[in-house]
Amino acid sequence: MAVRRELEKRGVVITGAAGGLGTALAERYAAAGARLALLDLDGARAEALAARLRSQGAAAEAFGCDIADEADCTTAIAAAQAALGGIDVLVNNAGISARVLLRDSTPAVARRVMAVNYFGALHATQAALPSLVERRGQIVVISSVAGFSPLVGRTAYAASKHALHGFFDSLRAELRGAGVAVTIACPSFIATGIAKAAQGATQRVTGGDEAAPDAIAARIVDAALRGERLCLPGRTARLGWWVSRVAPALYERLMLERVGGEFELIQAGSEGR
Repeated sequence: MAVRRELEKRGVVITGAAGGLGTALAERYAAAGARLALLDLDGARAEALAARLRSQGAAAEAFGCDIADEADCTTAIAAAQAALGGIDVLVNNAGISARVLLRDSTPAVARRVMAVNYFGALHATQAALPSLVERRGQIVVISSVAGFSPLVGRTAYAASKHALHGFFDSLRAELRGAGVAVTIACPSFIATGIAKAAQGATQRVTGGDEAAPDAIAARIVDAALRGERLCLPGRTARLGWWVSRVAPALYERLMLERVGGEFELIQAGSEGR
């Protein structure tokens, strides 16, 4: 059984911290007594969050960073490590979506999504790894239900999240003897605005009920503290995991019923456009 980790005065780095789930995670880790380094492409918003957390008694620093840029990310992680005195927890949260059918998209959209969601996590993890190993730390990865199952109109997004599972499940095995834990969290729809900001998005959003970021953050932080390998926060995520494995055709039908209405899908005999 994994030993429950504690967070008091631990150094926690969160990417994509300036909004949505990232902010909710920062608030949860701050409440638990962690010292925070908040990374975000929008450095001003990250600093505003850090200032608010400091006003509440937390230790928090902000760093503007494009995690898709290897050099920029490596520099930011080094600065965060120096500010914290070491990295105990790395939360790979930064991500973007793409909500467009492949026939209406371009390879550039997929490249951009992979650059942020997959390569951004790779850059941050590789830069932080020596400190994580030294401190027997933890990596928390924010994936998605789309990381283990199909999601229509999100081919690029699903591919990037599937890639995270292959990467971090393999890295967990590499780090088995080093004492570094890896938790992959797969939430379903969250009220963060990521769908409306998705690359290539032109269609209406019909994803259904969205969970509050703070509720999902609470579940993820608790799962990480318990050393869980996989966190499925919420009923939809848990059902999605099991149905997609036991009855994949049923899962596909239910998924299409829920989100297929966003798109004019290709039908047999149609020419498409």
